[in-house]
Amino acid sequence: MESELRGFNTKPSKTPQPDPTHDDASSRDDRPLLTSVSNVLELEKKCAAYVRNDVYGAMGRGELPLMEKLQLGIAFVTLLPLRIILVMTVLVVYYLICRICTLFSVPNHGEGQEDYAHLGGWRRTVILRSGRFLSKTLLFLVGFYRINETHNGSKNSQENSKTAGTLQPDEPEQRPGAIVSNHISYLDILYHMSSSFPSFVAKRSVANIPLVGLISKCLGCVYVQRESKSSDFKGVSEGTTTNGDYLISFKTGAFLARAPVVPVILKYPYQRFSPAWESVTGVRHVVFLLCQFVNHMEVTWLPVYYPLQLEKDDPKLYANNVRRLMASEGNLILSDIGLAEKRKYLATLNGNNSMPSVLRQKDD
Repeated sequence: MESELRGFNTKPSKTPQPDPTHDDASSRDDRPLLTSVSNVLELEKKCAAYVRNDVYGAMGRGELPLMEKLQLGIAFVTLLPLRIILVMTVLVVYYLICRICTLFSVPNHGEGQEDYAHLGGWRRTVILRSGRFLSKTLLFLVGFYRINETHNGSKNSQENSKTAGTLQPDEPEQRPGAIVSNHISYLDILYHMSSSFPSFVAKRSVANIPLVGLISKCLGCVYVQRESKSSDFKGVSEGTTTNGDYLISFKTGAFLARAPVVPVILKYPYQRFSPAWESVTGVRHVVFLLCQFVNHMEVTWLPVYYPLQLEKDDPKLYANNVRRLMASEGNLILSDIGLAEKRKYLATLNGNNSMPSVLRQKDD
């Protein structure tokens, strides 16, 4: 990691002598990666897709105005406990529903993972309908009282679909194979569960999370190993979240089937705390989110994108064309930055906890 960041340093750093009681990897990981304010600002420009721009600043540790501190304090002692109780109640209820529906059922096993996506009949109906209803309930409980949804997109999206991926009336109509959406927060999952209840790609560790693990198996999640320390194992390339203003490159997995896709654009308008899960710990993010009295979500469903033969033959081209259409319709900035750069940025912030000035929201 340090060698990857060496190009961002403006001054050479002294290399500490290795500690004989620790291995080299742990010694490197314990050292601050960058110590220059200018380096942090430079990296923020390179990693603009992952920078928090709300009043809470990077890592959720920015200097807060007095009014924000008052609102946060009031919500912390009133709204936060109530929402936590209600959210946990809904989560436990759905877990119990999934547990009952999977009793005496043998899960699918394949490639080191298991799921219950094969369930049918009343079991599947109960899991699906209760899941959609309770997902909407959870969104309401955390402050998303009204979600602004727009279907079929604008005239511009329809014109783009005629040139980049056409509605092909002369061919048999194909059912969309996937929903392609930008990824901003774990809240994206709740929305998609409430609207269409699809399967998701998730880290393998999700399957072991209490309560959530069984629910993800009932969703039929595809678990991937994001990375592995083993030299003979290649981790699966997986996407990540952005701050909502950018659209990074799509992975080709959803386009390999050469089936039509449904592009969906998510946005979270905010004034105080951004629901984007960037440069902030999970606990801190949940607390700030639940302390926000009202949260907002805007969703745009674009027309089904039917790929041309050229796109079917080239999944990367297919993915890029869908991405460009979504960026145009959602007024999003295209960026080719990836997960590796995000890790550099987060590691840099973690190594500069003693410099709060660079973590505050910048006026420029």
